[in-house]
Amino acid sequence: MGPRDGFQNEPEVIATADKLALIELLGRAGLKRIEVTSLVRPDVVPQLADAEQVLEALRLPADVSVSVLVPNERGLERALAHRARIQEINGFLSASETHNQMNVSRSIEDSLAGLERTFATAAAEGLRCEGVISTAFGCPYEGRVPPARVLAIATRLHAAGAQEVAFGDTTGMANPVQVREFFRAARETLPGAELTAHFHNTRGQGLANVLAALEVGVESFESSFGELGGCPVPAGATGNIATEDLVSMLHEMGIATGVDLAALIEAAAAAQAVLDRPLGSHVLTAGQIEWG
Repeated sequence: MGPRDGFQNEPEVIATADKLALIELLGRAGLKRIEVTSLVRPDVVPQLADAEQVLEALRLPADVSVSVLVPNERGLERALAHRARIQEINGFLSASETHNQMNVSRSIEDSLAGLERTFATAAAEGLRCEGVISTAFGCPYEGRVPPARVLAIATRLHAAGAQEVAFGDTTGMANPVQVREFFRAARETLPGAELTAHFHNTRGQGLANVLAALEVGVESFESSFGELGGCPVPAGATGNIATEDLVSMLHEMGIATGVDLAALIEAAAAAQAVLDRPLGSHVLTAGQIEWG
């Protein structure tokens, strides 16, 4: 998620050439799915104003699936102009009415209706669809979000053509007990969907929440190299779990990922150099564990 969720939250615009180099480092590290950009209005997210240039210039291994975030039907139109470069689209909304209004100026129902149309068009073009539900575990404005509401939204997204549904802890409010209980219910409610966990590390509980999700069968996680990212709406919403921290933990647990951790750390170090500031990743600072 780093090239999209991470880059969009930076205060300055990253040069297109630097973006391309960093994304290509991620591809060479063995990551098989990378969300490279978002087709949003340039005046709203100027950090991603070069989305089309990135898509056309990007060179990744053939087995890497390229995804883009599309905010609405207009975003999908822009994506389809580069159909040969894209394999997946991600559409999003919030489980909190307040957050959804502040983020996209729509009600949940309006967002759902738009996504149903967007996914139908994308599926007809042969694109894989992911529905992303932000604030699925808590909202900084409304507090706890009822799991029944989140699962009702997820059910509609899956019925609309989302093969994958991601549940976002957008401002790092989830805890492991909550995560375990939620994903147990989600597996029962959505037996045919790929369930993905998207944890932010705002309060330092991201990897603990990964473990809780793993324990109930979740195998798909979204993360961001260098712990980049965050929600642009509320203050203090820091980045995603760091991809290299996640991969390091999984490897130490004996879970194969197919990712070259050393190459991933190299990519995070390159991002740190481009941004010219220390990043939040623990493994980037400490290095991978070397057993004698």
